Amino acid sequence: MIQFSKYQGLGNDFIILEGRRGQLTHSLANPNPDWVRHICDRRFGVGADGVILALPAQAEADLCMRIFNADGTEAEMCGNGIRCLARYLTDSDGEAPGRIWSIETLAGMIRPELMEDGQLRVDMGPPFLEPETIPTTLMLDGGLPQGTLLLEGDQLKVAAVGMGNPHVVVPVDDLQTIPFDAWGAALETHSVFPAKTNVHFLQVLDRSHLQIRVWERGAGPTLACGTGACGTGAVPSAMDCGAGAGAAEPT
Repeated sequence: MIQFSKYQGLGNDFIILEGRRGQLTHSLANPNPDWVRHICDRRFGVGADGVILALPAQAEADLCMRIFNADGTEAEMCGNGIRCLARYLTDSDGEAPGRIWSIETLAGMIRPELMEDGQLRVDMGPPFLEPETIPTTLMLDGGLPQGTLLLEGDQLKVAAVGMGNPHVVVPVDDLQTIPFDAWGAALETHSVFPAKTNVHFLQVLDRSHLQIRVWERGAGPTLACGTGACGTGAVPSAMDCGAGAGAAEPT
Protein backbone atom coordinates (compact mmCIF):
# COMPACT_ATOMS: atom_id res chain seq x y z
CA MET A 1 0.00 0.00 0.00
CA ILE A 2 1.31 3.45 -0.96
CA GLN A 3 0.44 6.58 0.98
CA PHE A 4 0.03 9.66 -1.20
CA SER A 5 -1.48 13.13 -1.25
CA LYS A 6 -3.26 14.78 -4.15
CA TYR A 7 -3.24 18.50 -4.84
CA GLN A 8 -4.37 20.70 -7.71
CA GLY A 9 -3.40 24.17 -8.90
CA LEU A 10 -6.05 25.75 -11.15
CA GLY A 11 -7.20 22.24 -12.04
CA ASN A 12 -3.67 21.03 -12.86
CA ASP A 13 -3.56 18.02 -10.51
CA PHE A 14 -0.69 15.99 -9.05
CA ILE A 15 -0.06 12.94 -6.90
CA ILE A 16 2.57 13.78 -4.26
CA LEU A 17 4.73 11.14 -2.61
CA GLU A 18 6.59 12.05 0.60
CA GLY A 19 10.21 10.93 0.65
CA ARG A 20 12.21 13.73 2.28
CA ARG A 21 13.56 11.39 4.94
CA GLY A 22 14.54 8.75 2.43
CA GLN A 23 11.53 6.58 3.22
CA LEU A 24 10.59 5.85 -0.40
CA THR A 25 11.81 2.58 -1.85
CA HIS A 26 14.21 2.72 -4.78
CA SER A 27 11.43 1.78 -7.18
CA LEU A 28 9.26 4.68 -5.98
CA ALA A 29 12.08 7.23 -5.88
CA ASN A 30 12.98 6.17 -9.43
CA PRO A 31 9.59 5.18 -10.80
CA ASN A 32 9.09 3.02 -13.85
CA PRO A 33 7.27 4.92 -16.63
CA ASP A 34 4.65 2.16 -16.81
CA TRP A 35 3.87 2.62 -13.12
CA VAL A 36 3.55 6.38 -13.54
CA ARG A 37 1.18 5.93 -16.48
CA HIS A 38 -0.90 3.47 -14.47
CA ILE A 39 -1.25 5.61 -11.34
CA CYS A 40 -2.06 8.72 -13.43
CA ASP A 41 -4.75 6.90 -15.41
CA ARG A 42 -8.10 8.53 -14.64
CA ARG A 43 -10.06 5.29 -15.01
CA PHE A 44 -7.79 2.56 -13.69
CA GLY A 45 -5.46 4.54 -11.39
CA VAL A 46 -5.68 7.51 -9.06
CA GLY A 47 -5.80 9.97 -11.94
CA ALA A 48 -3.53 13.00 -12.32
CA ASP A 49 -1.56 15.15 -14.73
CA GLY A 50 1.64 14.00 -13.07
CA VAL A 51 3.48 12.55 -10.07
CA ILE A 52 5.66 14.69 -7.76
CA LEU A 53 8.30 13.20 -5.50
CA ALA A 54 9.51 15.13 -2.43
CA LEU A 55 13.05 13.79 -1.93
CA PRO A 56 16.14 14.59 0.16
CA ALA A 57 18.20 17.49 -1.16
CA GLN A 58 21.47 16.73 -2.90
CA ALA A 59 23.11 20.03 -1.91
CA GLU A 60 22.25 23.10 0.19
CA ALA A 61 18.47 23.03 -0.12
CA ASP A 62 15.41 22.02 1.86
CA LEU A 63 14.42 19.24 -0.50
CA CYS A 64 14.56 17.97 -4.06
CA MET A 65 11.54 17.78 -6.34
CA ARG A 66 11.20 15.31 -9.19
CA ILE A 67 8.13 15.48 -11.39
CA PHE A 68 6.88 12.93 -13.89
CA ASN A 69 4.30 13.58 -16.58
CA ALA A 70 1.26 11.35 -16.98
CA ASP A 71 3.00 9.51 -19.83
CA GLY A 72 5.90 8.53 -17.53
CA THR A 73 8.47 11.01 -18.82
CA GLU A 74 10.32 13.24 -16.36
CA ALA A 75 9.93 17.02 -16.64
CA GLU A 76 12.47 19.65 -15.66
CA MET A 77 10.02 21.75 -13.64
CA CYS A 78 6.36 22.65 -13.31
CA GLY A 79 4.99 25.94 -11.99
CA ASN A 80 1.66 24.61 -10.75
CA GLY A 81 3.41 21.47 -9.55
CA ILE A 82 5.86 23.30 -7.32
CA ARG A 83 3.03 25.44 -5.92
CA CYS A 84 1.16 22.26 -5.06
CA LEU A 85 4.28 20.83 -3.45
CA ALA A 86 4.72 23.99 -1.36
CA ARG A 87 1.05 23.78 -0.28
CA TYR A 88 1.62 20.15 0.72
CA LEU A 89 4.71 21.17 2.75
CA THR A 90 2.67 23.90 4.43
CA ASP A 91 -0.12 21.50 5.36
CA SER A 92 2.08 18.63 6.48
CA ASP A 93 4.66 20.69 8.42
CA GLY A 94 2.39 23.43 9.78
CA GLU A 95 4.36 26.25 8.18
CA ALA A 96 3.56 29.92 8.83
CA PRO A 97 3.37 32.79 6.30
CA GLY A 98 6.75 34.06 5.23
CA ARG A 99 8.21 30.57 4.84
CA ILE A 100 10.45 30.24 1.80
CA TRP A 101 11.65 26.82 0.67
CA SER A 102 14.75 26.09 -1.38
CA ILE A 103 13.77 23.29 -3.75
CA GLU A 104 16.15 21.57 -6.15
CA THR A 105 14.72 20.82 -9.61
CA LEU A 106 16.19 19.84 -12.96
CA ALA A 107 15.64 23.49 -13.96
CA GLY A 108 17.70 24.75 -11.02
CA MET A 109 16.85 26.03 -7.55
CA ILE A 110 13.27 27.30 -7.17
CA ARG A 111 12.09 29.15 -4.04
CA PRO A 112 8.31 29.22 -3.45
CA GLU A 113 7.06 31.53 -0.71
CA LEU A 114 4.00 31.21 1.53
CA MET A 115 2.14 34.53 1.59
CA GLU A 116 0.07 36.08 4.38
CA ASP A 117 -3.20 35.20 2.63
CA GLY A 118 -2.19 31.56 2.23
CA GLN A 119 -1.33 31.88 -1.45
CA LEU A 120 1.95 30.54 -2.81
CA ARG A 121 4.26 32.82 -4.80
CA VAL A 122 6.98 31.43 -7.02
CA ASP A 123 9.65 33.47 -8.78
CA MET A 124 9.99 31.65 -12.10
CA GLY A 125 12.93 33.79 -13.19
CA PRO A 126 13.34 35.39 -16.62
CA PRO A 127 12.33 33.44 -19.74
CA PHE A 128 14.97 31.70 -21.83
CA LEU A 129 14.96 33.15 -25.34
CA GLU A 130 18.14 31.72 -26.85
CA PRO A 131 17.10 28.80 -29.11
CA GLU A 132 19.63 26.33 -27.70
CA THR A 133 18.48 26.94 -24.12
CA ILE A 134 14.82 26.11 -24.83
CA PRO A 135 15.71 23.98 -26.94
CA THR A 136 14.42 24.70 -30.44
CA THR A 137 15.77 25.04 -33.95
CA LEU A 138 13.53 28.07 -34.59
CA MET A 139 15.64 31.12 -35.45
CA LEU A 140 15.75 34.35 -33.46
CA ASP A 141 13.59 37.09 -34.95
CA GLY A 142 13.05 40.30 -33.00
CA GLY A 143 14.66 38.77 -29.91
CA LEU A 144 12.35 35.74 -29.93
CA PRO A 145 12.74 32.30 -31.55
CA GLN A 146 9.83 32.27 -33.97
CA GLY A 147 8.69 31.19 -37.41
CA THR A 148 5.90 29.55 -39.36
CA LEU A 149 5.18 25.82 -39.21
CA LEU A 150 3.06 23.83 -41.67
CA LEU A 151 0.64 21.32 -40.14
CA GLU A 152 -1.40 19.38 -42.72
CA GLY A 153 -2.00 22.45 -44.82
CA ASP A 154 -2.37 24.93 -41.96
CA GLN A 155 0.35 27.56 -41.57
CA LEU A 156 0.85 28.44 -37.91
CA LYS A 157 2.91 31.34 -36.67
CA VAL A 158 4.70 30.16 -33.52
CA ALA A 159 7.19 31.41 -30.95
CA ALA A 160 9.29 29.40 -28.51
CA VAL A 161 10.07 30.32 -24.90
CA GLY A 162 11.91 28.46 -22.16
CA MET A 163 10.99 28.56 -18.47
CA GLY A 164 13.30 25.78 -17.42
CA ASN A 165 11.12 23.62 -19.65
CA PRO A 166 10.19 24.23 -23.32
CA HIS A 167 7.07 26.04 -24.54
CA VAL A 168 5.64 27.04 -27.90
CA VAL A 169 3.03 29.78 -28.19
CA VAL A 170 0.57 29.86 -31.10
CA PRO A 171 -1.58 33.00 -31.53
CA VAL A 172 -5.10 32.24 -32.80
CA ASP A 173 -8.29 34.21 -33.41
CA ASP A 174 -10.66 31.86 -31.58
CA LEU A 175 -9.61 29.20 -29.09
CA GLN A 176 -12.85 27.29 -29.53
CA THR A 177 -12.67 26.69 -33.29
CA ILE A 178 -9.12 25.42 -33.67
CA PRO A 179 -8.42 21.66 -34.08
CA PHE A 180 -6.92 21.68 -30.59
CA ASP A 181 -6.08 17.99 -30.17
CA ALA A 182 -4.57 17.59 -33.64
CA TRP A 183 -2.46 20.73 -33.48
CA GLY A 184 -1.44 20.14 -29.87
CA ALA A 185 -0.22 16.59 -30.46
CA ALA A 186 1.59 17.56 -33.68
CA LEU A 187 3.37 20.55 -32.16
CA GLU A 188 4.40 18.68 -28.99
CA THR A 189 6.49 16.27 -31.07
CA HIS A 190 7.45 18.58 -33.95
CA SER A 191 11.03 18.22 -35.16
CA VAL A 192 11.88 21.86 -34.33
CA PHE A 193 11.58 20.93 -30.63
CA PRO A 194 14.20 18.23 -29.97
CA ALA A 195 13.07 17.73 -26.35
CA LYS A 196 9.38 17.98 -27.32
CA THR A 197 7.43 20.98 -26.01
CA ASN A 198 4.44 22.26 -24.09
CA VAL A 199 1.93 23.92 -26.42
CA HIS A 200 -0.10 27.06 -25.68
CA PHE A 201 -2.73 28.42 -28.03
CA LEU A 202 -3.08 32.12 -27.30
CA GLN A 203 -6.02 34.44 -27.85
CA VAL A 204 -5.36 38.09 -27.05
CA LEU A 205 -8.56 39.56 -25.59
CA ASP A 206 -7.12 43.03 -24.96
CA ARG A 207 -3.88 44.67 -23.84
CA SER A 208 -4.18 43.28 -20.30
CA HIS A 209 -6.04 40.00 -20.82
CA LEU A 210 -4.76 36.85 -22.51
CA GLN A 211 -6.48 33.49 -22.73
CA ILE A 212 -4.74 30.21 -23.47
CA ARG A 213 -5.56 26.56 -24.05
CA VAL A 214 -2.86 24.19 -22.85
CA TRP A 215 -1.52 20.98 -24.34
CA GLU A 216 1.19 19.81 -21.97
CA ARG A 217 4.17 17.76 -23.01
CA GLY A 218 3.63 14.25 -21.74
CA ALA A 219 0.12 14.91 -20.41
CA GLY A 220 -2.00 16.26 -23.28
CA PRO A 221 -4.86 18.68 -22.53
CA THR A 222 -4.65 20.22 -19.05
CA LEU A 223 -6.59 23.00 -17.37
CA ALA A 224 -3.56 25.16 -16.58
CA CYS A 225 0.22 25.45 -16.78
CA GLY A 226 2.17 27.78 -14.49
CA THR A 227 5.41 27.95 -16.45
CA GLY A 228 3.36 28.19 -19.64
CA ALA A 229 1.42 31.20 -18.35
CA CYS A 230 4.70 32.93 -17.53
CA GLY A 231 6.24 32.04 -20.87
CA THR A 232 3.16 33.14 -22.80
CA GLY A 233 3.37 36.56 -21.16
CA ALA A 234 6.74 37.13 -22.83
CA VAL A 235 5.36 36.60 -26.34
CA PRO A 236 2.65 39.12 -27.41
CA SER A 237 4.89 42.19 -27.32
CA ALA A 238 7.44 40.47 -29.57
CA MET A 239 4.95 38.93 -32.03
CA ASP A 240 2.31 40.42 -34.27
CA CYS A 241 -0.48 38.60 -32.46
CA GLY A 242 -2.82 41.36 -31.39
CA ALA A 243 -5.52 40.10 -33.73
CA GLY A 244 -4.68 36.43 -33.44
CA ALA A 245 -2.49 35.75 -36.45
CA GLY A 246 -2.30 32.24 -37.81
CA ALA A 247 -5.77 31.04 -36.88
CA ALA A 248 -7.63 28.63 -39.13
CA GLU A 249 -10.95 26.86 -39.09
CA PRO A 250 -10.83 23.14 -38.28
CA THR A 251 -10.91 20.82 -41.25
